[in-house]
This record gives sequence, C-alpha cells and structure tokens, in this order.
Amino acid sequence: MSVFIVLFITAVLALFAGVFEQGKYSRYIGIAGLLVALYVSYLPDCDFFAAYKTMFDYSTNAALFTKISIVTTLLIFFIGGFAFSNHRSHQSELYALMLMSLSGGIVLFGYQNLVTLFIGIEILSIPLYVMAGSNKTDLRSTEASMKYFLMGAFATGFLLFGVALVYGSAGSFDLYQISSFAINDPKNMMLIVGSILMLSAMAFKVSLAPFHMWSPDVYQGAPSLITAFMATVVKIAGFYAFLKLMTMAFGGIVGEWINIVGVLLIVTLLLANVMGLVQTNAKRMLAYSSVSHAGYVTLIFFGMNSLSPYNLAFYLFAYSLSTVGVFMALIWVEKVKRETSFNAFNGLGKRHPLLAIAAAVSMISMAGIPLTAGFMAKFSLFNQAIKGGFEFLVLIAVFGSALSIAYYLRLIIAMFFYKESTFKTSEKVSITYNIVAVVIIFAIISLGVYPDLFVKQFGL
Repeated sequence: MSVFIVLFITAVLALFAGVFEQGKYSRYIGIAGLLVALYVSYLPDCDFFAAYKTMFDYSTNAALFTKISIVTTLLIFFIGGFAFSNHRSHQSELYALMLMSLSGGIVLFGYQNLVTLFIGIEILSIPLYVMAGSNKTDLRSTEASMKYFLMGAFATGFLLFGVALVYGSAGSFDLYQISSFAINDPKNMMLIVGSILMLSAMAFKVSLAPFHMWSPDVYQGAPSLITAFMATVVKIAGFYAFLKLMTMAFGGIVGEWINIVGVLLIVTLLLANVMGLVQTNAKRMLAYSSVSHAGYVTLIFFGMNSLSPYNLAFYLFAYSLSTVGVFMALIWVEKVKRETSFNAFNGLGKRHPLLAIAAAVSMISMAGIPLTAGFMAKFSLFNQAIKGGFEFLVLIAVFGSALSIAYYLRLIIAMFFYKESTFKTSEKVSITYNIVAVVIIFAIISLGVYPDLFVKQFGL
C-alpha cells in the first residue's frame, strides 16, 4: 500500500506540473517518483496498513510483480520524451494517467477481496480509455478509445454479474472464504456460473481469444507509447490478478473451469499466430503477437506448483523487456515516416544499428530462440505443463512459436536486408534511446544465459 501512495502522489504532481512549460517536467517527476516507488517496493509495508490486510496484502508475490511493473514503466517513461513530442500540450496528463493506471495494477497485485479486485481493475482501465484516444487528430485513435471503452464496459458487466453470483452463493467477497465454500460445495451451480463469468471478464483484460477482438484495433489506433504500456504493464497486472482469482478463490472447483481455459489457450495460440502471418502493418502484427503471448502465459494454469508465480513473473518481465525494445524502433520509425508498415522499417539497421539490434534481439526473444530471456521463460512454462501431464498443450504452444518466427523474421529482414529509399530526414536517435537499447539488449541476453539473475534482482 505504501507503493500505491507514492505512485498516486507522483501522478498528482505530474498532472499539476502541466501548468509549467506545457508539462515539460512531468516526465522527470514521474521518473523520480517511480524510482522512489521502486525503492519502497523492497521495504516491508507500513504497519499502519495492517488493518486493511483482509482487503489488500502486500505479500512476497505482490512485491515481485510490483517491482517488475515499476521497472517496465520506468523504461517506458525514459523513451517517452521523443514519443510524446507531438503531445506537448497535454503530455502531463498522459504521464499522470499512466501512473494512475499503474496504481490500479498495484491494487491488483495485493487484492484479497472481490471488491478490491473490481476497484483495481477500474483504476487500471479507466485511464487507458482516455489515453487510447489521446491523439485527437487521428480518427483511428478515437475509434480505439471508443472500442476499448465499449468492450471494457461489456467485460465489466460480466465481472460484476459474476461477483454477484459468487457472493450470492458463498455469502462473502473474501477470497479465502470463497475458497472454503468452493471446497465444501464444489457442485454449487451459482458459484460455478459466477466463476465462469469472472473468468470471461479476466480473459478480456488479458486479451485471450475470442475475447481479443478489441486488441488489434486498439493497439494500432492508440499512441504507440500507450500501446507499449498496455501490452506490458496492463498484461502483468491482468495476468497475476487472473491467476490469483482462479487459483485462490476457485481452486476448489478447478475441474469446472480448467478445460475452458485450455480451449481459450488453444484458440488463442492458433488464431493469433495465423493472423500475425498475414499482417502488413508492424504495429498490428505486434498486437497479434501480444495476443499470442497471452496464450503462452495461460500455460501457467497447467501443472501448477510453488514456483508458478515466479515462472509467471519471469515470463511477463522477459516479454515486457522485448516489447519495449521493439516499440522503441517502432516509435522512432512512426515519428519519422508517419507510418508503421513493414516497408517503413527498410534500412533501419544501416541507419541506426543500435535501435535495430535492440528490436531484433527483442523479437528473437519473443520467438523463444535460445540464449535469450524469452527462451528461458517459455522453457519454464513448457516444463511446468509437461510435468503436469499437459503435453498436448505444449505441442500447440511449440507450433505457435514456430509460426511466430516467420512474422518476426519479416521485420528483422526489412531492417537489415532491404535498402531504404524514402528516407528524407536527418533526425538522430537520442542518447536516451541508445542507453535504453543497450540496457534491453544486455538484460535479454543476461537473463537468457543466467536466469537466476532475475531472482537476485527482484527476490522471491
């Protein structure tokens, strides 16, 4: 809860900094606040908040996911200066909204109660509806905002209806009491229907097919930095909340919902990777890539053990590093060429090799090639599922990974093997981008070679 307070105060300060120099200082305030929040995340929560433990508990797992979310947001803030160069008049609002959305994620990491879950999801989501439509001169951005808002409201209806049924059957919002009720009465139809409705709502939040319909249009229409935030921090928060809900509250009726999750996983992996192959727009391809990774992450539900939260955190952090690495290149190309087609990346490797290498290493990691963080992350999930006896799902996931290599290679080939003929700018990549590129390359390769580095840095 201490981290939540720090982030909320930082968001307010960043918002009011917009009064001065068109919000020029908001990003620096945000970075400073995130660094303070990261330091606080390593400390035990204040005793003052002990009275609220039935609603919010800053456990070891909550601390782990809080740390990786803050680090990811820090990387996004570092590359935000160039990305928001055409949002000067309202960049303070965008930084403040990102911090408020992250605050909602912090609530989701520690929730112990369905009411807290709902509050966390709404704090996380409402700023995203605004940020998705923040590019007011682009009709795609307006469409993204409206589509995300309408689909989000629809999913919230599913969530609340599910909460009502669960409360009506168990007589409590507390996760532990719901779990006890589920163990004692596993055939209660009201509880089962409520759990499936809540599962559907959470599947929307993490963009599992067929609840992914909003993702490609929203990811393409929203400003690219906001898309990067949605694909990383929002996914981290959504997946941990999803895992915690289904395993803690509904662990006693796992047989009633686990097959549904398995079907969603198979549909997601096959549909997203096939659709990714036919895309001609890099940003839209990354949207389907994000959906496919939601499928890989869903393997966490199969063969669960005591290390499952760690495996989930490692995968999401590796994926987040890779996403930021690719979006750095995409943001720069989009700003210079005003498009995000595959052809727009032609010759990037020759003109700005460090940026292109960071993007290439990131996509190699996403594909799960050895000696990268993405390979080790996938290996841990696949290994867990195989030990649990779910070899068929792992086979589908491996097939999906093989398909994904094709569309990642298309972008890598465009950057390094095609000549660039339409470049009319002398725009240089900033020193900040180069530093972040080096950090991402180093982190992805280091975690791929020595994955225990993750434990040493973030703890368990």
